[in-house]
Amino acid sequence: MSIIQAIIYGIVQGVTEFLPISSTAHLTLIPWIFGWQNPGNVFDVALHFGTAIAVIAFFFRDWVRLIAAGFTKPKTEDGRLFWFLVIATVPGAASGVALDKYMGTFSNPLLIGVLLIMMGIVLYLCDKAGKSDIRLEEVGLKRSVVIGISQVLAIIPGVSRSGITMSIGRAAGIDRGSIAKFTFLLSTPIILGDALYHAKDLSSVHIDALPFVAAVATAAIVGFLSIRFLLNYLKTKSLLVFTVYRFIFGAFVIVLYLVRT
Repeated sequence: MSIIQAIIYGIVQGVTEFLPISSTAHLTLIPWIFGWQNPGNVFDVALHFGTAIAVIAFFFRDWVRLIAAGFTKPKTEDGRLFWFLVIATVPGAASGVALDKYMGTFSNPLLIGVLLIMMGIVLYLCDKAGKSDIRLEEVGLKRSVVIGISQVLAIIPGVSRSGITMSIGRAAGIDRGSIAKFTFLLSTPIILGDALYHAKDLSSVHIDALPFVAAVATAAIVGFLSIRFLLNYLKTKSLLVFTVYRFIFGAFVIVLYLVRT
């Protein structure tokens, strides 16, 4: 893989991992659209390490505070939030390990295009219906469990981990900024865990160091900027723009698939 391709993959991962538009869909479709060789697990590890660095760096102080409160003051708002995040992580982590070998089943471009559009509709309806009267500290155990379970669907390209969790959160009445932050905090162990889980495959393959490092660095920098952008954007804006993007990109994928077949 060339360094230019590695940087492109890093940019795409950094943007799509945190915006509700499905990183898995984009990373699956890029080689199909451009006729590139599938990067495989090596670059999956690189890209996820990059975005893990981004989310850990951005929320480092939050995590220090939450972890400390979780073990020393579990009944405080921060302490409860920490354990809610731990509980919500379990379904996504377990399903990721159990269903990882079935990922290829959902890699059909036509299916991905349709799911991009369908989940765009779900995102819009949930965002529009949400009352925005619940803050981050008020998410609670039941909502955390439901949001955590919803992550099981994120393994399907086109669904999007941030997309499904934000949809469920908005439908439950959590305000946009709070569900975005909850989603990002929840993604921290999932993204890092995914990278570490697939890192076991690296010992059996040759790694081209320069593209690998370029992908990690690019995904980290762009991911950090994407998190900051979305948190600021949702202070005054809705999720409609991401629904529109899903429609446009999903329609493009469907048309391209039909033309090629």
